[in-house]
Amino acid sequence: MNGAGGRPGRDDAPDRLYTLTGGRSRAGADSPFDLVTLVVAECDPVPGMQSEHAAILRMTERPTAVVEIAAELRLPVGITKILLTDLLDAGRVSARHPRQEALPDPEILEQVLVGLRNL
Repeated sequence: MNGAGGRPGRDDAPDRLYTLTGGRSRAGADSPFDLVTLVVAECDPVPGMQSEHAAILRMTERPTAVVEIAAELRLPVGITKILLTDLLDAGRVSARHPRQEALPDPEILEQVLVGLRNL
């Protein structure tokens, strides 16, 4: 059997996760990260950096959602948020939510819905 749950490359043993996060179980109440937060690297990985931190910096050369990072790392989202908080606190990544302007205006959606109902 390979790792937890029998999935190749996956090792979610509690002691490994404890080591990755330095014993922390939450990113903190003021964490800016949710599933759709876009993360962008502000620098390249440096020698001696924790391998997960380096992997995050490599995969976030372009804006990448937290959920995508967690999936790529094969780590729980909560653990990924802790790692991202470490990088954010060190100024190695920036975080932003997808633009609200990119979403259609609710009034326009309502008008479209009314128009469709009238057909």
